[in-house]
Amino acid sequence: MSKKKKKGLKKTQVEQILDRNNITYKQMEFPTHQDGDVRTMSVDHLGIDEHRIYKTLVLEGPTTGPLVGVVPVDSHLNEKALARVSGNKKVEMVPLKKLVKTTGYVHGANTPVGIYEKNHFPIFIDQDAEKEDTIFVSSGQIGRSVEVNAKDLATLVHAEFADLQQK
Repeated sequence: MSKKKKKGLKKTQVEQILDRNNITYKQMEFPTHQDGDVRTMSVDHLGIDEHRIYKTLVLEGPTTGPLVGVVPVDSHLNEKALARVSGNKKVEMVPLKKLVKTTGYVHGANTPVGIYEKNHFPIFIDQDAEKEDTIFVSSGQIGRSVEVNAKDLATLVHAEFADLQQK
């Protein structure tokens, strides 16, 4: 007897990690468009508050080495705040040409779940995520995200919530 294939998206490695850890999530696919070397998501027509969609930024600090800041896509990361909460004097973005070597993910596909699973880098999530029932983070492929409870995500990746947005 053959198993019937479920309709829907094939699971990403991140979704498989979430399954193994019994974390509830919803698969999402966002249309993207290319702008030079950068691919961006288009979410206007989906009716999702952009402040619930989080980007995963990879930085380096002299004390920690690589680390991750996760902030809403409609805001900017305050690097001084991230440096302070991570115990670094300063942090700076990992250069694009070093990103895949550092995390294993291309620009636009970095995900706190996959980065923690592979590298155990320190992860910091903006405190606004705690106020939401769920947030969206990349599931490791461009245009693919998961909707997940922020506290469950933080527990899985041993993240700390902190005020990370530029005011």
